[in-house]
Amino acid sequence: MVSSEYERRIAARFATFDQDGNGYIDREDFSAAAKALLAEFGTTARSDKGQALYIGAEAFWQGMAGIADRDGDQRITREEFVNGAVKRLRDNPDRFAEIARPFLHGALAVADPDGDGYATVTDTARVLGCLGVAQDVAQAAAAALDADGDGKVAESEIVTAFARYFTVPE
Repeated sequence: MVSSEYERRIAARFATFDQDGNGYIDREDFSAAAKALLAEFGTTARSDKGQALYIGAEAFWQGMAGIADRDGDQRITREEFVNGAVKRLRDNPDRFAEIARPFLHGALAVADPDGDGYATVTDTARVLGCLGVAQDVAQAAAAALDADGDGKVAESEIVTAFARYFTVPE
């Protein structure tokens, strides 16, 4: 049985996906997130990185819709998010990570100007900020991802942390 406290905490994460605040998650929310990231990092949508990010956003949307859009209306309500996606994924955060990976890979590429496969802690916080995470929380989360203190965050660390954030209520 899933506790109401668990559901409350996970429901609060819904707002991160609901980019326009209209009460549901849809394809446009994923496109808006991609657009915000491209603007933040001065990357054009037609560039290879821009295209990869939009393709990743679409893949992420398709994965989420496939798991959570129970009525097939191409929108995920808060209830569908809590009762559909999160309950199905909480025991398998790796499944959520795989759904999110194409988008996160694209986001990392946009935030990684030298192409070494890492984003700086500062740029990781910028990415989180674009996704609606409060700046102080984004800074703390990005710093926590830098386990070895080298100032860089790898894709594997970002994907794992992202999956845990949306599937584990702590």
